[in-house]
Amino acid sequence: MNRRSFIQKAGITTASVAVAGSAISQNLQTNPLNVAIIGLVHTHVHGILGRAKTGDLKIVAIVEPNKGLAEKYAKQYGFNMDIVFGTMEEMMSKTRPEAVSTFTTTYDHLKVVEFFAPKGIHIMVEKPLAVNMTHARKMMDLAQKHNIQLLTNYETTWYGTHQRAWQEIIEQKKAGDLRKIVFHTGHQGPLEIGCNVEFLEWLTDPILNGGGALTDFGCYGANLTIWLMKGQKPLSVSCITQQIKPEIYPKVEDEATILLTYPKAQVIIQASWNWPFSRKNTEIYGQHGYLICEDRNNLNYRWKDAKQPVEESIPENKAPFNDPFSFLTAVVRKEITLKPFDLSSLENNMIVMEILDSARESAKTGATVRL
Repeated sequence: MNRRSFIQKAGITTASVAVAGSAISQNLQTNPLNVAIIGLVHTHVHGILGRAKTGDLKIVAIVEPNKGLAEKYAKQYGFNMDIVFGTMEEMMSKTRPEAVSTFTTTYDHLKVVEFFAPKGIHIMVEKPLAVNMTHARKMMDLAQKHNIQLLTNYETTWYGTHQRAWQEIIEQKKAGDLRKIVFHTGHQGPLEIGCNVEFLEWLTDPILNGGGALTDFGCYGANLTIWLMKGQKPLSVSCITQQIKPEIYPKVEDEATILLTYPKAQVIIQASWNWPFSRKNTEIYGQHGYLICEDRNNLNYRWKDAKQPVEESIPENKAPFNDPFSFLTAVVRKEITLKPFDLSSLENNMIVMEILDSARESAKTGATVRL
C-alpha cells in the first residue's frame, strides 16, 4: 500500500506526510468506528481482538454460533459475552455497526456481503476476496449497487518494505522496466504451525477455502503483482500443484507454483505449506537493478553500477497505514481515499480472483490459461 499515493490523493503534500498521518490518527481516536466482528473461526481475528483498546475503533458486536469458541476468546481478551450473537439477524436487531470485519470461512464471505451490503454497511474480509470468481462477481455487484466499501486485507499490505519498493521501483524507476518478480510465501503447514481446529476444519477444505496452499498463499503474490503492475492483467497463467503430504492434507494441494506472463516480464508465485519456516519474501528485478523485501522490515537492493547490495531496515508505517483496522476506519470515515488497484481495493482483488481461478484450471488441465 503506497502511503504517499493516499496522502497525495487526499490533497496533502509529501512533506507533510508525518503530520497528516498523526492528524488522521488523532481524529480517529476521538471518533472511533463502531465495528462488528463476523465470525471467529479465522485466527487472523486475534489482530482485531488484540488491538481493540487502542481507541480508533469500538467492537460493538460479535457474530459467532460456536459459543464455546466465543467464550474462549472472551476469557482471553476480556470482552463481554453480552455482545456475542448467534446470527447476523440477531445482531442487527440489537445494534447497527458502521462496518463489519469478517473472520468466517472464505466461502461465507458472499453470505456476509449479501446480508450487510443492502444495509449500507461497509465490509472488510480477510484474503482472498472469495472462493472463486462466481462468488467474487456477486460480491462486487452488491458492493457497487449499494455503494459500500468492500476491502480485502492482506498482511503484506502493511509492510514498510513493500511501500519502499513502490517508491524505489515504480515511482523512481531505479531498476528500469520490470522484468521479473518472484514471491516466496507460506510456512511449514497449518497443522505443523499449530493452527486451532476451528481454523483447520475449513482451511483444508477445497469448498470452504477454495483450495489449499494455492488459495492460502498464492493470493499474496497475485495481489502485489496487480498493484506493482498498476492494474494490468497478465497475458497468461500457468500453474503446477502437488500434494506432498496427502496423509495430512488429503483434500487439497500443499504446494503450488504459479507463472504469470506479461509482454516483457514474468512473475513466479511460489505458494507452499512445505517451507522449512514461515516466509513472505518478494524479489523485484528490473533492467538494471533489483530490490528484495526479505520481510516486513528488512530489504536489500542493488542498482546499476553498484558493486555491492545495500541492506536496510525499514520502520513501521504510521497509523492509519500500519494495520487493516486503522485503515478500515480511515476509509469509512473518508479520511483517506482508496485508489483503484491499490492493495485493499475491489478492483485489484477481482483480478486476483481471476488469476486464482485460472491457476486452478491450469493445474487441473495441465494447460496455460490465456486471460
